[in-house]
Amino acid sequence: MSDKHILLVEDDAAQSAMLSMELKRRGLRVDSEKSVAGAVKRLEKQIFDAVVTDLRLGDGDGLKVIAAAKASQPETGVIVITGHGTIDTAVAAMKAGAFDYLTKPVEPEELQLALRKVIEHRDLLGEVRRLRAEVREQSGFSGIVSASAEMRKVLQLVSKVAVTDATVLVTGESGTGKELVARAIHDNSPRRDGSFVAINCGALPEGLLESELFGHVKGSFTGADRNKRGLFEEASGGTLFLDEISETTPGLQVKLLRALQEGEIRPSRAGWPWPRR
Repeated sequence: MSDKHILLVEDDAAQSAMLSMELKRRGLRVDSEKSVAGAVKRLEKQIFDAVVTDLRLGDGDGLKVIAAAKASQPETGVIVITGHGTIDTAVAAMKAGAFDYLTKPVEPEELQLALRKVIEHRDLLGEVRRLRAEVREQSGFSGIVSASAEMRKVLQLVSKVAVTDATVLVTGESGTGKELVARAIHDNSPRRDGSFVAINCGALPEGLLESELFGHVKGSFTGADRNKRGLFEEASGGTLFLDEISETTPGLQVKLLRALQEGEIRPSRAGWPWPRR
């Protein structure tokens, strides 16, 4: 706990000097203020690992110090100390967001223990935040290994386009990871909770591919004994990845263009549009 930075707010000079000295003896860095106004200004300029404040100060009460700490640095815990301890004041302090509440006279060991808990809690919140960011990064670019500056630029572009609703064209040689990039865009987009649907457009003949993409209605062709939902509808609210789209025929490309531009699709030989989203 050594070298942690503490803000002590106490308008009793003797009490402030005693607590400051004891905390410094334990390896802590201590800045002292004697008013609410001074504490608020200090909190706006510096980051502290913990705040210790008297409940009753000359220009207000410690609840205002708590509010200022929560506004400027919400992970910094506040310990309230007072010589007028009652159940009501303790409840008010805790409701305002105080981490702990101590009554005077405060023993240095008691305050040290309370500070240790506050700082450990703050450190834990920081670690959780770091791990969450790491998980988001790993899940967002899962399976993509990059050591080159060029690929890092690609991933930066992925992060930018993922938050939009734009249609994205991913180009590259076979085996370079186009589907991984498409999945990364999906995983980092507002559509991440929807389905990621992929289809290899070069693996199916035009008629079957059109049926797979747009669906069909019963009786639209021989063997169509029931209505079939297309992949555009399956991916509604999510992402549809059309792999090898350049392998499709010009006729089908016209229909794909209409679907992308208009945002609606028509099942094979059906007379009504189905919304894509």
